[in-house]
Amino acid sequence: METRGIEQMFDFQRLPNDGLVLLLLLLYSPVGLCLMLLRLFVGAHVFLVSCALPDSLARRFIVRIMFSVLGMHVRQNSPRSRDKSTKLYICNHVTQFDHNIVNLLTSCNTPMLEDSAGFVCWARGFMELGAISGQDEMEESLRRYCSSPKTLPLLLFPEEDTTNGRAGLLKFSSWPFSMTDSIQPVALQVKRPFVALSTPDSFWLTELLWTFFVPCTVYHVRWLPPVSRQDEESLQEFANKVQELLATELSVVSTQITKADKAEHIKRKRHIAPALEKTSLTRPSLQHVPLGFMIRSSGVEELRISRMAQQVKEVLPDIPLGIITRDLVQTNCVDTTITNLLESTEVFPVEATGGATSAPGPAWRPLSSSAAPAPTIKPAAKSFGKSPVDRHMSLQERKEALYEFARR
Repeated sequence: METRGIEQMFDFQRLPNDGLVLLLLLLYSPVGLCLMLLRLFVGAHVFLVSCALPDSLARRFIVRIMFSVLGMHVRQNSPRSRDKSTKLYICNHVTQFDHNIVNLLTSCNTPMLEDSAGFVCWARGFMELGAISGQDEMEESLRRYCSSPKTLPLLLFPEEDTTNGRAGLLKFSSWPFSMTDSIQPVALQVKRPFVALSTPDSFWLTELLWTFFVPCTVYHVRWLPPVSRQDEESLQEFANKVQELLATELSVVSTQITKADKAEHIKRKRHIAPALEKTSLTRPSLQHVPLGFMIRSSGVEELRISRMAQQVKEVLPDIPLGIITRDLVQTNCVDTTITNLLESTEVFPVEATGGATSAPGPAWRPLSSSAAPAPTIKPAAKSFGKSPVDRHMSLQERKEALYEFARR
């Protein structure tokens, strides 16, 4: 369920899957390339104007008009709802230019939390924090900034990573809510034709070129009423409450998926994709195969993996089928999967049997645990084999002993 939620919250490929939309994109490509070149020239002037003019209402108006020429249209609802005394804005994260969009509507600062400080950090509109050695020091520096009376408000993204903005919000981190006791939520929706708003691990310059390529990208900003933290609320409870408010405003789901879960899912997809590609290279080419046969072949492949999983399940009944199937997709071999699961140090959830009555809550135990006394397994042969054949037979005997141990 969590994997399905992650797949819905992020766009893992830039181009559309719909054949008609893809055809329209191909027809639009010459126009898009011309627009991108023109907007690169205009964008240089936008940068110079934003650097030359002082921060004021007139500067924000001029730059906002020039942003529209670049294809970045900004709309806002209820601008009078913005509280001028608020020192912290909390916003959901959709693109790598969200802070620039909000800064067109009101003066605020967004600190650079991950990349190194320098010219690029300043040019992108981030606030440099200086030499910060850790998370605690960074939080203390931002708290001092918020407590200063003449500083601009802070704009923070507690999701700490971008989503596509259509399905759900990442779990809010609690540390941004330790800056002040009162915050103002900002709901941001972004729409763009033809291509995805962003893809995981894409570089900001690549995102900028795609923004210049498409006809337009529409940013819709909505200011929600300020929210204060109650005395009995913890920081995480306060963060969860604000997350629910923003999710309701955006008509999306408030999830418990974190930035680390997203990174782990991306790593897993990168690990599985080469294995599937390697497996496909060993099979006949599907270039001239009819579509109906490809569909039947996909069903046969799933059936074959299911049968192999049942074979492994007979040998290792305590391992869940999901874990067995995941390993079989990578190895495509029953023996290799059994060996991997036997040698794994991971603690697997034990599946409850149909007739047994167990206590509430999941039961966990390592694979090697067993109620019956474990038979003695010879760790090695009595003597080192003189030939490779003898040594291979010794290894084969140890494998057979391990399989017999697992069956018992």
